[in-house]
Amino acid sequence: MKVAVLTGGGDVPGLNAAIRAVARRSYQYGWDVLAIKKGWAGLVEGDIEPLTIDKVSGILHIGGTILGASRTNPLKNPAHMQACLDNLAKFDIDALVAIGGDDTLSVALGLYEKGAKVVGVPKTMDNDVAETEYCIGFDTATNTVADALDKLHTTASSHHRIIVVEVMGRDAGWVATVGGLAGGADLIVIPEVPMSLEQIAEHVNKRWDRGKTFSIIVVAEGAHIAGIRDSESVEGKRDAFGHIRLDRRGIGETVARELEDMTGFETRAVVLGHLQRGGSPSVFDRVLATRLGVGAVQLIREERFGYMVALKANKIVPVLLKDALAYTRTVDLELYKLAETFY
Repeated sequence: MKVAVLTGGGDVPGLNAAIRAVARRSYQYGWDVLAIKKGWAGLVEGDIEPLTIDKVSGILHIGGTILGASRTNPLKNPAHMQACLDNLAKFDIDALVAIGGDDTLSVALGLYEKGAKVVGVPKTMDNDVAETEYCIGFDTATNTVADALDKLHTTASSHHRIIVVEVMGRDAGWVATVGGLAGGADLIVIPEVPMSLEQIAEHVNKRWDRGKTFSIIVVAEGAHIAGIRDSESVEGKRDAFGHIRLDRRGIGETVARELEDMTGFETRAVVLGHLQRGGSPSVFDRVLATRLGVGAVQLIREERFGYMVALKANKIVPVLLKDALAYTRTVDLELYKLAETFY
């Protein structure tokens, strides 16, 4: 048996732990393991090499991905899809493990529907892949957000400022909600709950009236705020999956500027950006990635292709790729309302 593994989309902490788990469990079965470099680009181009035991040694705690990643989308070009299938055959790959978010997994499903033997592993700091409670990278990202808010509270309170913290989250506000709740945010703005600048300003003014002379406001980059352009209207290049680069939208800076004008309080913006993707994975992400990687190999052993491994009720279970891609997993609004208790 020859198994290949790739990582697609944006990097997150925990990818190397998953790669290591896939490889080590495969070695236990006496299988050969191949590394596909640069995500789907590597499969299109045939950039594939053996993944030996020495290459997965000592990588559990390292962020990023030793395989590299890209946002290449073979689904846009039939010739690229055929190249993927041809290279699977050329390198005698019996099964493929695709580690990624909904974009990466959509390509995995497309290849499976064309006859490839593929299983998926959910990875995205946005935590918005359906049919799983956690994705690799999410816990570490929220730890980063909470740590940043801890630090920002001291400067905000010292200078009596509003600080608007922009965090990642295109269609789902999991990072903002969980990171903001853990970090004691005074207001959280997410894509699932539209809000206006006037509502945000009113919230700040009410805090000042209560003697709270500072505010930490967490805003997801994809939040819908009346008076600010939606992401669809922002000019800029789209990636291979049709997504606009939300950093061009600058929602954090815009909210900060408008709030200062509306309230008269000094306001600053902090964009955490790729800091949320960097660094070593948390304990939770290391263990989750290990469990999911081992689970993916088990799916291969059972010949359950077209499935993704998922975490449900602390159990690793198989779910159909098509079900995992059927919808975007958005924030549990009861959790969001819990955060409102502490505003």
